[in-house]
Parts: sequence; C-alpha cells; structure tokens
Amino acid sequence: MHRIKYFITGGGTGGHIYPALAVIRELVKSGVSKDGEIFYLGNKNNLEYSVAQSEGLKFLSYDVSGMPRKFSPKIFVFAFKLIIASFKALFYALRYRPDVVFATGGYVCAPILIAAKILSIPYVLHDCDAHPGVVSRIFSHDAYALSLAFESAKEYTRCKNIHVLGNPIREDFKTLTKEKARELLDIKRDFVILIMGGSSGAKKINDASFELVKKYKDNPDTEIIWQTGKKNYEEVRGALERELGELPSNVILKPYFENMAIPLKASDVAISRSGSLSLSELCAAGLPSLLIPYPYAAADHQRINARKMCETGASVYLDDNDCSGQKLLETFENFVNDKNSLERAAKCAKDNAGYDASREIVLLINQAALTKKQG
Repeated sequence: MHRIKYFITGGGTGGHIYPALAVIRELVKSGVSKDGEIFYLGNKNNLEYSVAQSEGLKFLSYDVSGMPRKFSPKIFVFAFKLIIASFKALFYALRYRPDVVFATGGYVCAPILIAAKILSIPYVLHDCDAHPGVVSRIFSHDAYALSLAFESAKEYTRCKNIHVLGNPIREDFKTLTKEKARELLDIKRDFVILIMGGSSGAKKINDASFELVKKYKDNPDTEIIWQTGKKNYEEVRGALERELGELPSNVILKPYFENMAIPLKASDVAISRSGSLSLSELCAAGLPSLLIPYPYAAADHQRINARKMCETGASVYLDDNDCSGQKLLETFENFVNDKNSLERAAKCAKDNAGYDASREIVLLINQAALTKKQG
C-alpha cells in the first residue's frame, strides 16, 4: 500500500513555523511516520531548522530570503537566490516524490511551491494573518485548498476552495487547565497579568511596562508574568533592581518560555504584540488582550491583525507611537476595571480559537494527496 509523502514548509518566524508544527503533530497522531513520510523544507539558517531538528524531522534546506520591499540592487540578489532555491526544491521533489505540499506562508515557501506547480503536485496553503502575505496571494489561485485564520483575509485571495479555520495550535492549549498552569508557576494570587513581546521581546513594551509594575508591585491579589525576550532580560532585571531595590515578590521575570501555553493559560489578561502566532495563542487561551502592534512588520500585518481582533471584541488597541508608561497604564486600567468588558473579551477570544484547525487542515491535505494518486 502506498504511503503518502508530505512536504511541509513555513519559516522565518514562529508565526509560520508553529502552525506547521501543529499540523505535523496532528499527522503523526493520525499514524503518519516522521521517518520517510514527512519532510520539512526551509532555510537551515532560520528558526525552522532548529525546530524541525528538535522534532526529529528530516529537513531539506535551500537558501532563500525575503523580497526587498523597495527597488534596489538587492532585488537582483533575491531573484538569483530564488531561482537557485527553486532548482534545489525541484531536485528534492524529483528525489523524494511527495504526494502533497503544505505551506504556511512566508518567503521560505516560494521555491517548493514553484516546484509543485511545475511538477503538478497538489498543494494546500494556510495563511496566518488578517492580510495574507505575498506568497499566499500569488499561489492561492492554483491551490487545492486555502485555510485562513481570519474571515477578512478571503477578499485578498483567489482560491475556489477556502476554509476559515483559525490558526492551528499546539495540543497543550486544549489540555492544560488554568489551575495546573498556575501550579506549575507557583502562582497563588487571584489576578494574573502577562506581559509579552514575542521570543525576542519588545523594547517599547518593556520600557512602558515599568509604570504598570510599579503600580501593582504591592498589590496582594495581583501577579505579573513578564516575558522580556532573551536580549532584553538583563537590562529589564537590572532596571527593576535599581528602581525598586529588588525584584518584586509578585513578578515572575523570564527571558522566554519554551512552552507559552503555561503562562498564557495561567493569566487573566495579556499585554502583547500582534503577530499571528501570538494572536492564535491568546485566543486558544481565551485571554483578553491589550495589543500594541509592531509598526515595522511586513505589509503592516500586525496593525491589521490587531484591528481585526479589536473588531471581534477580544482586544483593545494601543498604537506603538502612543506606548508611554502612563498611556499603557491608563489604557490597561480602563480595560481591566470594566469586569463585564473583560469577560466579554475573554469569550470573544475563545470564540476565535482554532481548536480544530489542525485536524481540519490534515483532512484537506489528505484530500489533496488523494487527487494526485487518482490522477
């Protein structure tokens, strides 16, 4: 009996990698073997390589980088790299003979999607953002199916087989309880605030959050979990100790959490950037949020994502330009002091969670693979 071979790609940022990983885990759960049946394609200099390695996946690498946003000599370097990477992707496809390609967006996907079109290999796309990226928009027309995280993204794509499923999430978000998450972090206080800016942190959010910490440091009912980002941890800790004499007893300060499900599920409200991965995990945790989008994200997608979350009622918005300590504290307190709004926001976040997205996407991928076998 012929076993399906899967080429899976998505890289550059966690927002592309972790949804792909959630789908891979769903495939493995359904009986697909990592050995010889699943291949991860990307750039070995990016985060996807270490994630694939830790997951025990066969990794196929090619060198490709993002397209320059403005015309410059760099565009020729990009084009040359893309051509070479596409030939390498063709080589991989001819050598391993995948039945289907699954791509979660970003420039890393382009070479294997070009190869898939040339070799008539069916492919399924998933786009994580409210405004789909360039690769998703270009390749959606010929996709077997397109999965989207946001309803609003439909207007930017041309696929005839569109499914709005939310972003695939890791199993921990479905199984971990708030009580267990708090137990793991040794949290005894009633109300928990999470401050996060992604794995690399967000200096603007970190700087503005000092006012909030100073306001709540003596509050006996409030705990603060602060993920500073790896490169900002020492600076934040040093500044706290200089200003306050010591780290407050109700502040859990970490550079990074390997398993973000734990702090997210332990919390009652979050202050966050608005990358697609952060938003899908906030929704999966049913967490109301104050969103401060990174203003330099590609195609301004963080601002668009944040606006869409606010429209659903799950979040409130603070522009990065307005993110001073006083403004952050004022916006945050207006949000959390209205308990009815906070409860509504938590429900709206949960309603936007893609709890079944991984399973639904696996069904689409397998249907696409079946069309190749029948063809």
